[in-house]
Amino acid sequence: MTKPIGILLVDDHAIVRLGYRALFGKQSDMRLLAEAADADQAYRLYQSLQPDIVVTDWSLPEQSGLHLISRIKQRDADARILVFSMHQNPAFAEAACRAGALGYVTKNSAPEILLQGIREIRQGRRFLSADIAQALALEKLQAAASPLQQLTGRELEIFRLLTSGRGTEQIAALLHLSQKTVANHHYAIKKKLGVTNDIELTHLALKWRLFDLPSEPKD
Repeated sequence: MTKPIGILLVDDHAIVRLGYRALFGKQSDMRLLAEAADADQAYRLYQSLQPDIVVTDWSLPEQSGLHLISRIKQRDADARILVFSMHQNPAFAEAACRAGALGYVTKNSAPEILLQGIREIRQGRRFLSADIAQALALEKLQAAASPLQQLTGRELEIFRLLTSGRGTEQIAALLHLSQKTVANHHYAIKKKLGVTNDIELTHLALKWRLFDLPSEPKD
């Protein structure tokens, strides 16, 4: 009998994890090994359990899913990670894949799409949900990439934190960077996006659905 796919699930919403737990429990070829509500807990569980697949949200308390992907891949280059996120902007999928994720599925997708993504990634194949794949294809056809695609993964993460109300000192502590490095990224983000202040940055973040206001953690 084939060994079930061992899954580590990372999402900060307990009710969402409950739904995933029920979904995975119905699959004979999958087994939910553990759940984590934040990136630090997820990293510790990854170290101890060595799951076949990590399924993680992008928007997590404190450090993001992008940070988690990078951290896991630094430890284990063969780690197989799928991002399951509300963010439908293809720039998020590109950043996740650059960081080392093999797949990206939006939360608008049917449950069967998530399951398909897990099975494909277990085989070492890349997987994108249809809406993200279409958005990426349209951008290439139109030769008009989103301005967000000019940002590196680190810049995208700092952009999200800046526009959710974090200051330079907080971001530096969260991402284990110097305040000067964060300030340099802040300047580069504004320059790349063609804005001059943080109010304009916030307007862009709202326009591009960079974060989900109700789910942002509060300090």
